[in-house]
Amino acid sequence: MKQWRELMSVLASLVMLAGCQNMDAASPWVDLGNQVAKNAGYDTDSRLARGIKEMLSTSTDRAGNGLSQAGAFNLPLPASAQPVADGLRQFGLGSYVDQLQNAMNRGAEQAAVEAAPVFKQAIAEMTIDDALGIVRGSETAATEYFRRQTESALRMRYQPIVESNLRQTGFYSEYKSLLAAYEKLPVAGKPELDLERYVIDQSMAKLFSRIGEEEALIRKDPVARGSILIGQVFGGAEG
Repeated sequence: MKQWRELMSVLASLVMLAGCQNMDAASPWVDLGNQVAKNAGYDTDSRLARGIKEMLSTSTDRAGNGLSQAGAFNLPLPASAQPVADGLRQFGLGSYVDQLQNAMNRGAEQAAVEAAPVFKQAIAEMTIDDALGIVRGSETAATEYFRRQTESALRMRYQPIVESNLRQTGFYSEYKSLLAAYEKLPVAGKPELDLERYVIDQSMAKLFSRIGEEEALIRKDPVARGSILIGQVFGGAEG
């Protein structure tokens, strides 16, 4: 057991080198540490992968749960739609603007719940090489990996939820007809008026930003914010 603790201590120190700026110089030492442990009978690649998966699960659960709460989003109308909103308010129709903004934000909150199964699938499909790349990567390497792996699937899940909430405002069909006509106009530099895409883009940006914040916190204090296993991966605990 003592030998194991000493070995893990050495490996933890080597893994911490993977967080430095000179990754090309650090990677051979990480590889050497892994090989030494394998020769001693310990599959450290597999252990690293489990630690990374646990970190991803923890950070995404916290981010998704936090953003699914009422009031988690405060999305304004896109800047391109603001003149229209101002005009409606001047004519005493501000309640319609408020209703639309409320629908946007409730849609964003409900969509955040849909991220969980997509993230769990991405974690399950992660390879050991993927995990090692995250260890050797930047402070937000896990978040960047997640975005690459899940963005398309998230957009597909978000679309019907955001659409459903916008429909509840009572003028969704008129809005879609107006948008279709607007997009056909031969005008250069048209502002973005697609509210569905705007809400999805903003929701996903905030989701991945929150995951990045959680990842940074876990990397800074892996045991307190994560677990002993995560601490072993990022140099914060003995085995």
